[in-house]
Amino acid sequence: MPPRVFLLSPASSAGSRCRQLLDPRADFELAQRVRGAGAPLGEVMSFCSSLYFRGKLGYAQRFAAPPPGCPGVLVITSDRGLVAPETVITRADLRAFARVPIDVGERRYAEPLRDHASRLGAGLPRGAEVVLLGSIATPKYTDVLLGAFGRRLRFPPAFVGRGDMSRGGLLLRAARAGVELDYAPVDGAQRRGRRATKLAELPLAL
Repeated sequence: MPPRVFLLSPASSAGSRCRQLLDPRADFELAQRVRGAGAPLGEVMSFCSSLYFRGKLGYAQRFAAPPPGCPGVLVITSDRGLVAPETVITRADLRAFARVPIDVGERRYAEPLRDHASRLGAGLPRGAEVVLLGSIATPKYTDVLLGAFGRRLRFPPAFVGRGDMSRGGLLLRAARAGVELDYAPVDGAQRRGRRATKLAELPLAL
């Protein structure tokens, strides 16, 4: 197996579940921690996207194979590039995320991501792969990341034709079964396709 690092697209910082976290009246335990000392980014994003991001994080943690000294899982953020899921964030961080659109033309988003991705790519050994668990149908991630990783940037072709919920379920099932998905280079890949097979109809091995 080649060395492999996963990059996860973020959960929305403007969705209804994120608003629950930011509500000063919220009294559940995670909201209290976010208002206080903070909570890990991966835990917060998993709450904001209860199936899709949770599936991405669980899958990436199960199958990451980083080279020595390199993180195996990193989260794409709107304003600070690539961040480890263990990084503690607060309510102020969530609000800062929500103020910056994830758009390749947005300097506050693209520049930190490009800088972090370039440094990560320069430090990876020959033959290492970087797997994007996120959409490749739009340029918001790929236009920045391809410049840093080229053909080393890969994705699961099983994502094509699936919505977020279906992708999350697929990843959770694969992680629990210990069966890793196939990957293909993003460069030159088919980025859209017909609707994929429903999860209930997939082989039980997944």
